[in-house]
Amino acid sequence: TLVKELELKTIKSHINPHFIFNALNSIRALVDENPDRARTAITELSNILRSSMQAEKLELAPFEKELGIVKDYLALEHIRFEDRLRIEYDIDEDTMGQPVPPMMLQTLVENAIKHGISQQKEGGVVRVISDFKDNHHELIVQNSGHLNGNLEAAADGFGINSTRNRLKLLFGGKASFDIRDT
Repeated sequence: TLVKELELKTIKSHINPHFIFNALNSIRALVDENPDRARTAITELSNILRSSMQAEKLELAPFEKELGIVKDYLALEHIRFEDRLRIEYDIDEDTMGQPVPPMMLQTLVENAIKHGISQQKEGGVVRVISDFKDNHHELIVQNSGHLNGNLEAAADGFGINSTRNRLKLLFGGKASFDIRDT
């Protein structure tokens, strides 16, 4: 139990600095070009950091709370990407109370933007889906980008590895994660 707890804390400690770094870069891009929007972005970041600090105390959190953090994060990123970032939600209300690892959804959405949307000149869509499938909570983050045949490299990134490790530590064989180009 102690080893699991230490491994989870180590994984969590990597997530927040990674997230903060990317969020600050988003705000930095706005400072000169639009100071009013930069101030709005700082307020959004403050909300996200407050939520993530509370989440760090938990091993699991209700999906509804994690979705709220993601919505704040996407509001911040929308300021940076403007019309290049479109967001869609397909959420089964019955999944809102389901337990999920804190900040896991945010990490996956961040990866969808970084590796999918930001790589495309015209931008694209990030879609968050939460539903029950075969008596299991299925959580999907899609983006309109392509892996360009680099599935192995994508599957070996920090966010993906931390997601796999956290799910394994928390749920054993009862949870799984995969990444694919559809």
